[in-house]
Amino acid sequence: MAWIFVGLGNPGYEYEGTRHNTGRMALESFAKSAKLTEWKEDKKAKALVSRGIVGHPSHKASAGQGKTLAALVLPNTFMNKSGAAVAKFVKSQKAAERMAIVYDDLDLPLGTMKISFNRGSGGHKGVESIMKAVKTKKFTRVRVGVSPSTASGALRKPVGEKVVVNFILTKFKAHELEELKKVFKRVSRALEVIATEGVGRAMNEFN
Repeated sequence: MAWIFVGLGNPGYEYEGTRHNTGRMALESFAKSAKLTEWKEDKKAKALVSRGIVGHPSHKASAGQGKTLAALVLPNTFMNKSGAAVAKFVKSQKAAERMAIVYDDLDLPLGTMKISFNRGSGGHKGVESIMKAVKTKKFTRVRVGVSPSTASGALRKPVGEKVVVNFILTKFKAHELEELKKVFKRVSRALEVIATEGVGRAMNEFN
């Protein structure tokens, strides 16, 4: 059974490069590095989809081992409607266990990522929408930090609804994008490990 990877963000030119589109950007980066198919629009699902075989480089010796099919999904709905697109690919609670969603997290500083399984939404509207649509929270999350931090590495999370909304919809600065590129490489490797060796192994390696 294929793995489903979902990158959360908002569609449309004006949202490109914004913090709230981190998940989408990370998945685009993964599709490129894993040399998966070009993104195609799935009109029924209101999403862009890329497919292919992902495998961890360390498995190349054993032919065909450690490789698995994956479908990458970028919902073309707004963040709080992400579940509608995902439900077209994940038809059951059991199937949701082979889904990983990648998204921006204000509880983590920029330059970091964390993998978790079967937890709440942390107030993230996209995750909430998916939990409602697939009727379970038993799926994998790859959370990518977007908050600023102090010189000593302490989190400086934006506070207050207006401030938060403004912050997540602003574009990354050039030096932040450099930082993100490094994180996206880690995310790509983590997704390969999740698909080929399981979530537990990926958590041990990347958290």
